[in-house]
Amino acid sequence: MKFCIFEKGVSMKVLLFLLTSYALKVISEGLDESPFPTNFLFGTASSSYQYEGAYLSDGKGMSNWDFYTHKPGSVYDGNTGDVAVDQYHLYREDIDLMKAMNVNSYRFSISWARILPKGRFGDVNFAGINHYNTFIDALLLKGIVPFVTLSHFDFPQELEDRYGAWLSPQSQEDFQFYADICFKSFGDRVKYWTTFNEPNLQISYGYRAGILPPCRCSSTFGNCSEGDSEKEPFVAAHNIILSHAAAVDTYRTKYQTEQGGKIGIVLHSNWFEPFSNSTADKFATHRAHAFDMNWFLDPIIFGKYPTEMESILGTILPKFSSNEKLKLRGGLDFIGINHYSSYYVQDCILSVCEPGRGVSRTEGSYKKTAEKNGVPMGELTPFEWLNVYPQGMKKIVTYVKNRYNNTPMYITENGYGSLYDPEEEYLHDLKRINYLSGHLDNLVAAIREGADVRGYFAWSLLDNFEWRYGFIVRFGLHHVDDTLKRTPKLSAIWYKNFIAKHKNQELYAPT
Repeated sequence: MKFCIFEKGVSMKVLLFLLTSYALKVISEGLDESPFPTNFLFGTASSSYQYEGAYLSDGKGMSNWDFYTHKPGSVYDGNTGDVAVDQYHLYREDIDLMKAMNVNSYRFSISWARILPKGRFGDVNFAGINHYNTFIDALLLKGIVPFVTLSHFDFPQELEDRYGAWLSPQSQEDFQFYADICFKSFGDRVKYWTTFNEPNLQISYGYRAGILPPCRCSSTFGNCSEGDSEKEPFVAAHNIILSHAAAVDTYRTKYQTEQGGKIGIVLHSNWFEPFSNSTADKFATHRAHAFDMNWFLDPIIFGKYPTEMESILGTILPKFSSNEKLKLRGGLDFIGINHYSSYYVQDCILSVCEPGRGVSRTEGSYKKTAEKNGVPMGELTPFEWLNVYPQGMKKIVTYVKNRYNNTPMYITENGYGSLYDPEEEYLHDLKRINYLSGHLDNLVAAIREGADVRGYFAWSLLDNFEWRYGFIVRFGLHHVDDTLKRTPKLSAIWYKNFIAKHKNQELYAPT
């Protein structure tokens, strides 16, 4: 059953009737016809900086995001993640919310600066180790499987100050050292690891556009004091890719056999379609995929950068040594897909495009848009990066299936954001329900056609600190007010009922 989007002011009686009807439908249909495979993970997602707070508590060091948000003007509403939603202290309450919603997994990230405040140049912070041990145990006690990301945008500021973080090959040694500590400390209970979250976005925003830390870019790309938008993104990405390979090598050689877990990486995964049927726009669409998700997945799975990038960038693109290629090939057990939006793509090589993201040669020379001839590609939202095109879910999953030999996939993020207005009926989030329902319908279609998808994580469990948007953008299935009180939205009830219909196994382990 799909929920319709009702006009503001719809009575609670109608809403309760719809929810009750849907619950009865779930019960009557039973579980036998669920298209989801056995041991499918239904969860919600989060990240350390957006959730934890306690930014200098119990020995934690300064992260790059602590440093960035404390600079005036960095965040639209002037907030920081110093408190965020205080999951560091309120995690037991949040686990109860998860249990009430019937999820069987929780995706979260570890704060690198909480484990190693100074990177490998300082001591291990055992208070941080103890916190995550307690948190993981509390999840498992409630039957919720931890799905852990090692780096979700934040890392110790010490590494930036000391050697420029991802611009230096030293970052590879630091990340491997950090990953080893996490595997050793938590791997007996954590069976799902991802090395990085959305490094393609992290690099594009941090080293090309310069709008997120470390805020590096050329003057023609943004308002930065230093940087090179046409070279540094590829240096930083190269070091992240090799850091991933180093962590995977450590896990596979030292821990995987005994601990029995799996390891992958998470990419921001837009869906792209040609603006027209012209050959130029079709080739531009290939370039869009190459310079977006394939930029990282091709080296990790095939041992080389996409052909489209090699032909356009030439010597700008770093090279992998023979030994690095051997470590890279097949360097993951699964692919994490964060999918939110889809775009039309226009060629900017044979056509003249106005300046904008993607237009330069080192970005792939394409222009993306959510509209064609005045008609939007699905419902538009207040955010230029988010449009509602549920078909994109099936299409991007099918694309990844075909390109990467149906490597196991997890939808590690998918969700609907709205601007927060305290006067609105913020708990009656019918547009979020429509968004989730449409995307899950399309995920089901991809699974029925053979895509090896093993989990889905809604973004996000709670309204949280949304990076430079602060708290003015809300993605949560639960509302969080100024007192940090958590209140379920209608979407939380809807997701609970959806899971009840399809969850068909109680014991979850990597397969």
